[in-house]
Amino acid sequence: MSEIDEARVKLVANESVKLTATYVNGVAIAVLAVGGLAPLFTQRAAVQPVPDRPWLTPGISLLCLCVSGTLHWVARSLLRELR
Repeated sequence: MSEIDEARVKLVANESVKLTATYVNGVAIAVLAVGGLAPLFTQRAAVQPVPDRPWLTPGISLLCLCVSGTLHWVARSLLRELR
C-alpha cells in the first residue's frame, strides 16, 4: 500500500471511532434526560399525592445517571483508539 492509501485508511478508522463515540455519548445524554431528569421533574410537578414507594423515582433517576456516566466513559475510552 502506498502512503496515501495508508493515510486514507487511518483517516477512515479515526472518523469511524469518532462517529461511534459521538453516538454513544448521544445515547448517554438521552438516558440522562429521559430516564434521569424527566421523572424527577414530572414527580415534582405532579398534583397527585406521593406514591407508595417515594424512593422509586429518585432510585431510577440515580440508576439512569450512573448508566449515562458509564456510557460517557465508554465514549471517551473509544476516543483513545484514535491513531
